[in-house]
Amino acid sequence: MFEKILIANRGEIACRVIKTARRLNIHTVAVYSDVDQQALHVKSADEAIHIGAAASSESYLRGEKIIAAAKATGAQAIHPGYGFLSENADFAEQCAESDLVFIGPPASAIRAMGSKSAAKALMEKAGVPLVPGYHGDDQSVEVLKAAADEMGYPVLLKAVAGGGGKGMRQVWDSSEFNVALDDAKREAKASFGNGDMLVEKYLQQPRHVEVQVFCDQHGNAVYLFERDCSIQRRHQKVLEEAPAPGITEDLRHRMGEAAVRAALAIDYVGAGTVEFLLDADGSFYFMEMNTRLQVEHPVTEMITGQDLVEWQLRVALGEPLPLRQEALSIHGHAFEARIYAEDPTNNFMPSTGKLRCLQTPTENDYVRVDTGVVEGDVVSPFYDPMIAKLVVWGPDRDTALIRLRAALRDYLIDGLHTNVSFLHTLAGHPALRAVELDTGFIDTHQTDLLSDATPDATHQVLASLYLTLKRHNMGTQTVSPWTQNTDWRLNQPASFSMQFDWQGEPLSFEAKTLHSASLTEYQLKLGEDKYLVSGEIQDTLLIATINGHQRRATVVAHSDGYTLFANSPTPYVFNISAPDIGQQAEGNTGDFRAPMNGTIVEVSVTNGAHVKRDDVLLVMEAMKMQHTIKAPVDGIVKEIFCVVGQLVDGGSELLQFDADA
Repeated sequence: MFEKILIANRGEIACRVIKTARRLNIHTVAVYSDVDQQALHVKSADEAIHIGAAASSESYLRGEKIIAAAKATGAQAIHPGYGFLSENADFAEQCAESDLVFIGPPASAIRAMGSKSAAKALMEKAGVPLVPGYHGDDQSVEVLKAAADEMGYPVLLKAVAGGGGKGMRQVWDSSEFNVALDDAKREAKASFGNGDMLVEKYLQQPRHVEVQVFCDQHGNAVYLFERDCSIQRRHQKVLEEAPAPGITEDLRHRMGEAAVRAALAIDYVGAGTVEFLLDADGSFYFMEMNTRLQVEHPVTEMITGQDLVEWQLRVALGEPLPLRQEALSIHGHAFEARIYAEDPTNNFMPSTGKLRCLQTPTENDYVRVDTGVVEGDVVSPFYDPMIAKLVVWGPDRDTALIRLRAALRDYLIDGLHTNVSFLHTLAGHPALRAVELDTGFIDTHQTDLLSDATPDATHQVLASLYLTLKRHNMGTQTVSPWTQNTDWRLNQPASFSMQFDWQGEPLSFEAKTLHSASLTEYQLKLGEDKYLVSGEIQDTLLIATINGHQRRATVVAHSDGYTLFANSPTPYVFNISAPDIGQQAEGNTGDFRAPMNGTIVEVSVTNGAHVKRDDVLLVMEAMKMQHTIKAPVDGIVKEIFCVVGQLVDGGSELLQFDADA
């Protein structure tokens, strides 16, 4: 086995690789950028090397710096994780030239699958079924549009060198084609340096089912069954499960054998994933092959009992596959939920900020958390917004789904927007339980899934009781009766009133202390409603009784006040009100502000330009996504406050715009 490896990645996948390496007594070297100096993967590794600035183009994408770090530390091999350089054929070759083992497939296999059009030609020869489409070299608008018109709409435009949903657009009508093509080519060029497109028939209600394959250097290949990744938004996976529900053994075998043929056709070595579209009639079609370990590999590990990172290490050493096909079997069912820093109510816009509260569910034999952050870390705009992966297992799908929902309920995050509450709602949706799956699931059920988690009066009562108990506990810590804060009154019940900020709005309550033989109770009055309450605080746990109904809630104190979680992952923020000093910010209705921290990648207008509604004004990039800012109405661009390449803060003014009268 290797004695030392370098991990050319960051975040949860770097931490994941370190765990297996430590179990195998392999020394690990991490690399880090300026903003990752205190990151969890750096603290978890045995050594760590600084490789550059925050931007990935100056650090995690600089192959020469990573190879230099490996050589300087005496590492024998480099594990690329996923993303960054994991599917970069040139980097794989540079590792070999530097006498470093690249823990992944050979460069030739990466190149074979790096071009979607070339890959489809190879798959056709290997007898792997393909979606009807145009995969030719002629990239003229006329040829691409003619191909789309001939196969009939809807069609899907896909970047030849793409992945992760970038450079991809659905086109529903011939009149939309040119605009969609321009958008897809621009995004593909920015993301991959290649704007070439292929056009495919768009299957309207397919499932996304992928097969995990593994090959060694001796010509052996197996498939470790399939995963259903149909729950997506913007072609990015949100929830995965294994095995795919409703798949017959015959279909499982045919898909697995097709995936193995795909891998053998390119002399593949290591872990790979062959992705298929599964139509309602049981037909399946090759989409692409990911020549790396996938984000969702833990669900495969959970149902097979295998450590795929260990398999990668052994295969990279030249060992044969640990198991043959007949020795592999499925045990139970597993789900993976991707925890993202994003706002589902704002089109899943990435979010940045400090994790002022982070409590994860307890890990055990059927609950696993793969993460690269801890409480207090900052989610920056420089990298992918995934915070963690929550993986659960059950003996059957229904049990696994119940466990997933319970674990999400206990996944408490505050300080920035996340999708945890959205995932909690998703895990309980009847259509998911009924296996009514397709890649449009989230769009179809958007109203249900994005319904506001509106706080009810109980949440406000819990917050009021918490503040009351805190006030009482602080008051009883003093010795002198004249300084005790217990609201004692002669011949009257002790009482006080308090105003506090609740979710950004002022709220007030009155509390009267009522003593019984066994406990102290309070009569809380919020508005016209009265509640008989009692409770105690145990660290972050609030045990409350409201009108005879006992409830438990988690309350976390931080610099901005308190965050309440009550039997759900939805955070409610409250704080004792600050005094009103009469200041009021002046509004400005004619400006455009950055929705988050990011980099300006395109300014499409000039000062004084007259634009039409929906004209592109500028494009910014944040967390590996491009966000196009368009004119809401016809008008004039008064002044532009940013330039291409500028890093802007969320909320900063980008340009001033006057609508036509």
